[in-house]
Amino acid sequence: MLDDFMTRAALAGIGVACAAAPLGSFVVWRRMAYFGDATAHAAILGVALSLALQISVFAGAVAVSLAMALTVTGLSGRGYAMDTLLGVLAHSALAFGLVAVSFLSGIRIDLMAYLFGDILAVSRGDLIVIWGGAALVVALIGWRWSALLASTLSDELAYASGIDPRRERLILTLALAITVAVAIKVVGALLIAAMLIIPAAAARPLSRSPEEMAVAAAAIGAVSAVAGLQSAYLLDTPTGPSIVCVAAVLFVVTSALRSIRG
Repeated sequence: MLDDFMTRAALAGIGVACAAAPLGSFVVWRRMAYFGDATAHAAILGVALSLALQISVFAGAVAVSLAMALTVTGLSGRGYAMDTLLGVLAHSALAFGLVAVSFLSGIRIDLMAYLFGDILAVSRGDLIVIWGGAALVVALIGWRWSALLASTLSDELAYASGIDPRRERLILTLALAITVAVAIKVVGALLIAAMLIIPAAAARPLSRSPEEMAVAAAAIGAVSAVAGLQSAYLLDTPTGPSIVCVAAVLFVVTSALRSIRG
């Protein structure tokens, strides 16, 4: 079954949806959308460094994404507004990554595949990495679920419950870096944030609890991946953007349902 490239692509998309769903819920609740975008942009620099050093692209993307997230966390509150800091670091990391790629002589690289994804080229090895990363993210978020919820609601509530909110932010940062690394092959660095935010935002009107929202976001992400893949195959459109387009349509549908309900 895994010899079929469409089957591998569908499984890759579902794996990314499973990783992005619980994490995307926290990104929406904490209003960290631009933070996710900055971390995703840094992945291109990680790709360039990993190719130059001849190490795993996954390892390079995780390392640089994590470094970006920790840098943003460390510099926040030191004289710059968060949106300004994120804007500077996000676009600087993307620019440095693109410039670094241009210096890779003797290495053939499809830059568009890393920017917008190349899900149809997913191999069995890529599937192992994607599902392994997704399982790690789900296990990490599930392990700290209650603590993450408490720190999301209020730092004071977290401290009162004996929870260090800085530790929980670090756990979210690690989960975000892993998700970016596994998703870059599917939707690319420029659209990873969309797979984090849009399914979670679409799930919000359908949910009555945080747990319901995470599950609904996973379902919407999986449907978006499979439907986007199918539409790209039928209409001969780019696969990564097609997946995001389907997710955006589902967001409009669920928003309309919320308006109808009043």
